[in-house]
Amino acid sequence: MIKTFSLTDVGMKRKINQDYLYTCEEKVGNLPNLFIVCDGMGGHKAGDYASRRSTEIIVESVKNNTKTSPIKIIREAIEEANDHVFVEASQNSEMTGMGTTCVVSCVIGNTLYVANVGDSRLYLIDREITQITKDHSLVEEMVRVGQIDRQSARTHPDKNIITRAVGAAPEIRVDFFDVSIKEGDLILMCSDGLSNMVEDEDIRMIVTAAPDLATKAERLVQEANARGGRDNIAVVLIDPFGK
Repeated sequence: MIKTFSLTDVGMKRKINQDYLYTCEEKVGNLPNLFIVCDGMGGHKAGDYASRRSTEIIVESVKNNTKTSPIKIIREAIEEANDHVFVEASQNSEMTGMGTTCVVSCVIGNTLYVANVGDSRLYLIDREITQITKDHSLVEEMVRVGQIDRQSARTHPDKNIITRAVGAAPEIRVDFFDVSIKEGDLILMCSDGLSNMVEDEDIRMIVTAAPDLATKAERLVQEANARGGRDNIAVVLIDPFGK
């Protein structure tokens, strides 16, 4: 039996929480479960709206999709969210430039299906921590071509510039991953308000040391805030086999 716990926090520096999340351990349309983290960008109204609206559209699209392939269902949902947000940003001057990151996942048997746009992340945690998603960010591109190393990327001044976002352009490219999972694995989805503030290994240590999902999530948020809390923080923890 799948178990989850989710938490979002405004952080220590921001007045508005532009992170938005959705979790459902039960059937959503033809998917047996559905988990979403979105991190909005733009003016405070626009970023908040983009993340919330994108999440709502993705959920509604999944509910109405009659296909059986999880990748096709999730792809079409994100594309639909992109269409809506892009049009609204184009038609409303207060919404100009808005968009949102998006990471979506679904557990089917022993397989985890993941989609992402932007720099919100999904990790798989057991004895190690593995980032499954790849950031769509300027700094990540610099790492890939060898201009900077991974450690320098964490503190680079352009860290927050993302290269893909839902609603930023009329067409969207979505990355997909499918991962085999086993008993004992934990899934962590988060916005960069966590991953920019807390090192991956520290995330793993917090998650493995805390006794239950709620405590794990609360301690992750506390640690991000203790280290400065420069951004909103969103955390979704999933125990796919419900230990």
